[in-house]
Amino acid sequence: MINKIQTKLYFLTLSIFIILIDQFSKYFIFYNYKKVININFLLFRLDFVKNYGAAFNIFSGNRIFLSCISIIFTILLTYLILRRNNLSLLDILSYSFILGGTVGNGIDRTFKGFVIDFINLNFINFPVFNIADISINIGLFILIYSFFKYKR
Repeated sequence: MINKIQTKLYFLTLSIFIILIDQFSKYFIFYNYKKVININFLLFRLDFVKNYGAAFNIFSGNRIFLSCISIIFTILLTYLILRRNNLSLLDILSYSFILGGTVGNGIDRTFKGFVIDFINLNFINFPVFNIADISINIGLFILIYSFFKYKR
């Protein structure tokens, strides 16, 4: 029993770590964007975009709706991680990544009214994104992999 609790707390700690990295990177960009904007790295460059919507700027201007969705998903994912005992470790890992990203973007959306995006890929025309978005996508890929691995 204690081992399961420790495992679940480990995964919640992973979510908290993702939230901290996400918030720190957004804080850094927000207060230093004039110094770091358009710095090119090998695969991406740093930009500064205020995203008032969700992915690909859908639901732009619906701050209350998107904030409520973030809160609902945060509660749901936390419940799944802590209370569901029949989940595989891959499922819990995927939920932890999604939780970290959801809370990271939810904090911005709730307190600032927009999400800070700053990673712009050089090799493809793709919307600008952030660490929370990466975390959500990693979680979704792990969840899809887990689905096919266990054929549920």
